[in-house]
Amino acid sequence: MSHAITRGLAMAIAAAPLLIACGGGKADNPGTINSPQCSGSSCGVQGPPASNAGSTALCPATADIVKSTYLGGAGSGEIVQLNIDATAMKYTLKWLESPIPLRTGSVSPTRAGTTITGAVIHPPTGALPTAEQIRCAFILGAGTGTAAGDGQPYTTADFTNNPNPATILVGQGVAGGGIPGATVQFGGVLGLGAVPNRHFDFYPFLGFASTTTDRTKLVGTYNGLLYHLSPTASYATVATNSVETFDASGNCTSPSSSGCLSTGNALTVNSNGYLDSTNPPQIVPGTSSGILRTGNFGTAHMILGQINGATVPLVVRTGLANVGALQIDDESGIAMLAAATPLATGGFDGGYVGADSNFNSTATLIQGGIGSFINPSTSAPEDGFGIAYGLASPGLVGVQTKSGSQGLAIASGGLYAIEIQGKVNNGVAPTSAIAGSTSDAPYFGIGAQISK
Repeated sequence: MSHAITRGLAMAIAAAPLLIACGGGKADNPGTINSPQCSGSSCGVQGPPASNAGSTALCPATADIVKSTYLGGAGSGEIVQLNIDATAMKYTLKWLESPIPLRTGSVSPTRAGTTITGAVIHPPTGALPTAEQIRCAFILGAGTGTAAGDGQPYTTADFTNNPNPATILVGQGVAGGGIPGATVQFGGVLGLGAVPNRHFDFYPFLGFASTTTDRTKLVGTYNGLLYHLSPTASYATVATNSVETFDASGNCTSPSSSGCLSTGNALTVNSNGYLDSTNPPQIVPGTSSGILRTGNFGTAHMILGQINGATVPLVVRTGLANVGALQIDDESGIAMLAAATPLATGGFDGGYVGADSNFNSTATLIQGGIGSFINPSTSAPEDGFGIAYGLASPGLVGVQTKSGSQGLAIASGGLYAIEIQGKVNNGVAPTSAIAGSTSDAPYFGIGAQISK
């Protein structure tokens, strides 16, 4: 392929909205825009920039964005409802499930049940390649509300003087990027179960404008890619795959000797619009590093996203830590499932945008047996990988980076997920890492297709 064609495709990817992600130590993922942000009066006009209408629109009309409330999951193990009013330039966010403590130095109560509201601004002119992309991007300012867990005020970080704020990018039917992060730390109990102090600028998020709780739409066999993190294991992460079959009652079976990894007991309907499964398995080893676990007390929450005529299950594992009751299961994470249907060579071809476990936005260009990660702001090529079709499970493809690290990828409904057992694209962003100790591997990312 000529350099001109390669660059043209890269620019096409960069000009599209940067949707979804994983990371925050999970997958989850969506990541924020890593570009210089404005502060105070330097932000300029806060209304939407001029944009072409019609077929060039990357997201709903400005006045229509408020009509969708996105239900989704974050790599932090949180289930979130998010609404953005692009006319009033405000957002409302509610945590429906969360393992993230409200206060640093504790493990409970968590952010579950808390609603915050705050202002949004668009990225400054020039931060993204096009006016339309800027119109569809929203930087979340300080969110304030009353915490459901302790009745005290709760406030998240502002966008002023913040080089890496939470940013949401709205598309057609999906919204993704970063939701407010947190600083997490816990001293442990009698020296066990300690959580090192770590700040997360944001937690990657993916939400759907349309979802269902109809379990009959889930029936079938899926390839799943999972990414989990354990804070008490010094934030150790594990990425793996699973082949799983679901029936109309929400039961999961697997041909693997380890069984289903995304869920545990049969899925039940949650009144908030998703499915719950108790007793989900743990995939991060829990026998070293001072980990204190007393059982599988976490819950797997499945969101059945409806996009481009496909049902895309997104599974969030929410860990639980009730120290007083000695119920501790600190493993949280995210998984994407894709129907196990045959995928011909070239079936992944296209350009994708998303975010990853590095807490960075990324773009991916796939053509035939070759894939390339591309910086979405500069169009500069980053790591590359080869693609191998025809694995034992239909729809599952193998990947291998130029450095020899191996992994897997899946796709469904215009979304794709990838996991690689190695360092990719220079590793975890330093602002969301513990210097010298945060692992850069494995790598996990999710992306939305924006070109073929």
